[in-house]
Amino acid sequence: MIGRSKSEASAVSSSPPKSSPKETWKPFPRFNYREAVEILQKKGFQVKFGDDFGGDEETALASDFDRPIMVTRYPVSIKAFYMQPDPNDPDVVLGLDMLAPEGYGEIISGSQRIHDHDLLLARIVQHNLPLEAFQWYLDVRKYGTFPHAGFGMGLERLVAWVCGVPHLRETIPYPRMLYRIYP
Repeated sequence: MIGRSKSEASAVSSSPPKSSPKETWKPFPRFNYREAVEILQKKGFQVKFGDDFGGDEETALASDFDRPIMVTRYPVSIKAFYMQPDPNDPDVVLGLDMLAPEGYGEIISGSQRIHDHDLLLARIVQHNLPLEAFQWYLDVRKYGTFPHAGFGMGLERLVAWVCGVPHLRETIPYPRMLYRIYP
């Protein structure tokens, strides 16, 4: 297979990420959301508590590091309804985003999930979500659950960062493009 794809293999290996695998094994720097806002303000960004970070902000946060960083405890108002609020600071969730360096952005996002039925119901109502669509989710809490967490990984972004691929589209098996909607 590699023999047939030498040009593709050389294209991927010709632009490795700036961070070396050895450096990546070091502990990842961690900041809570409030600290991240302060860092961004010092860098000239007009952000305040409650603003969601876009690609520019994520790139600026990760630009000083040679490995991914973790931003924890985002505001409840900008995260999904099912994320558990921090009992010590109910304005933020017990969650994190892992941001890759070199402009690749968020590669992993995770949080503790709400395990309390009444709190979950209140959050669904607060977000104006259709109760009937989430009844099964509420029933899991009603008939027994435990504190738990989950995460999602942007596989294409991770592959792009690890392989040094300049455009995310090149890591998607069947990308949708202007003249190609179906695989």
